[in-house]
Amino acid sequence: MPEILHISEITIDVIKKNIKNIHLAVLAPQGKVRITAPLRMSLDAIRRYAISKLPWIRRHQKAMQSRARETPCEHHDREGYYVWGKRYSLALVEQEAPASIELGHSELLLRVRPGTDVPYRQALLASWYRQQLRLVVEPLLIKWSAILGVRVKRLFVQQMKTKWGSCNPRAATIRLNTELAKKSPEYLEYVLLHELAHLLEPRHNKRFYSIIEQHLPEWSHVRDQLNKSHLAEVDPDVP
Repeated sequence: MPEILHISEITIDVIKKNIKNIHLAVLAPQGKVRITAPLRMSLDAIRRYAISKLPWIRRHQKAMQSRARETPCEHHDREGYYVWGKRYSLALVEQEAPASIELGHSELLLRVRPGTDVPYRQALLASWYRQQLRLVVEPLLIKWSAILGVRVKRLFVQQMKTKWGSCNPRAATIRLNTELAKKSPEYLEYVLLHELAHLLEPRHNKRFYSIIEQHLPEWSHVRDQLNKSHLAEVDPDVP
């Protein structure tokens, strides 16, 4: 169970793990704050760290809470959806035929049977985004695996609440968030490179970042832009 810190009006969940560095995150959708700290770090030291980050926390909480107040998508006609960084208007067509999704010049055409409910439309679009991500990531995986000299045993594409991707170095598996299919392709390539680099160096240390820097010199700018999106905002000052 996490420990709880109360600083001013902010409640912070503190989780201690066998890690080297402290990590701070503001989580979607309401801006919940979480600190993951090394086992050896005292609660007083964690409190001092959190106090030093209060302006950063408040700024990102405000941004997330503002986004949370926006009207959620219900997959109605003319709603806006992003595919690989470009905005498309949803065109909803009801017809007596199997469901399908087609990407046009400026429209995302969703065909469903009359009376299809919102959860089913959501499931259709979620599946479609997974397919799009797999189509684009597979050649990138071949490319970067060869460049880095690594082998991925299994690639998972799924919804993830607080991460764009993850890697299990021991199992040689990688997970990617389907939300990446809504972003510009450069973000997918950065996340993939990041996770593949963990097969060479599991920790976020100098060797790890030197691998990223060697192949993607502008990586920090790409990361910062990606972290402005609706997932967890992670403190960029933490290694």
